[in-house]
Amino acid sequence: MFARAMHSPDHPIVAQVVPIRRCNLACTYCNEFDAISQPVPLPEMLRRIDLLAALGTTIITISGGEPMLHPELDEIIRHIRRRGAIATLIINGYLLTTERIRRLNRAGLDYLQISIDNVVPDETSKKSLKVLDRKLELLAADADFAVTVNSVLGSPVRNPTDALTIAERARALGLTSTVGILHDGSGHLRPLAPEHVSIYERILAFEQSLFSFAQYDRFQRNIARGLPNDWHCRAGGRFLYICEDGLVHYCSQQRGHPGIPLEQYTHDHLKREAARPKPCAPFCTISCVHQTEMLDAFREDPRGTLADMIARRTAHNPAYQPPLVLKALTWAFLDGRNRRLLGKLALHVLRART
Repeated sequence: MFARAMHSPDHPIVAQVVPIRRCNLACTYCNEFDAISQPVPLPEMLRRIDLLAALGTTIITISGGEPMLHPELDEIIRHIRRRGAIATLIINGYLLTTERIRRLNRAGLDYLQISIDNVVPDETSKKSLKVLDRKLELLAADADFAVTVNSVLGSPVRNPTDALTIAERARALGLTSTVGILHDGSGHLRPLAPEHVSIYERILAFEQSLFSFAQYDRFQRNIARGLPNDWHCRAGGRFLYICEDGLVHYCSQQRGHPGIPLEQYTHDHLKREAARPKPCAPFCTISCVHQTEMLDAFREDPRGTLADMIARRTAHNPAYQPPLVLKALTWAFLDGRNRRLLGKLALHVLRART
């Protein structure tokens, strides 16, 4: 994914596809589900994956609704892998069993995100640690794919410190934890209360992955405080959202823009929509779009982006130790005169690979 992002600025890095809008839950803050939709027929889903592959899409994320309600989810995942893309899945976790996890292993799933909002179910969300903790144990024991547990701050759950409890439990099981910030129906932020900001900072301190740095780090810290971000959103090009009707949108919260059928979407559309200014960008909270922008920031200015990564993390935590991937990139691009030639060579090789 990283090498292909360095190679070309014009292919989609991530595309989210919706195989079913229906969900088995009804969280009050969510606007991405209904209770009646039927699954998209398998032949149509496979055709959409083929179309995304033809556009050069690197990661195809299956979302919903609740995608595990699709009766042929495993075949969708297998087809993503057959087309050379990374297969990821976002679910609420209710339908997981040991056998279901093993089927996902056999299908070739690369990455799973499971959403948990509180410790005990309440009127806002039934995605609780009390209900799903056993599911996390099953994932820790049997999943061959990477697993991230995500929770949302800013929703009206009874106890905002639940997000910290969930993150700590995920880490104790050897899983990754992330936290998002609740957005409204346009994807704009709802500024966090001071108590929520403190919890948010503590959870961010757990994160050690490459995607927690630089632009992404800046995005998240600004939006937690209700501050705008100065950036260019490349949704419609680097990030695509394909709804159950097969239309291309900027993201889940900007449905209708541009609203073009996927079979009509071309590389010219990718370039045009990526270049188009988005008025929603300054207060956007859609972190997966921010992450694609981080990759482009590195592609366009690797030395400046790496220096920013290190400076920001060190300022936040003087004892911070970078992960191995960051150490390797730093060695290649930043460390002294003898590294200049190596940095140029590494960037040349990454851009040359397809």
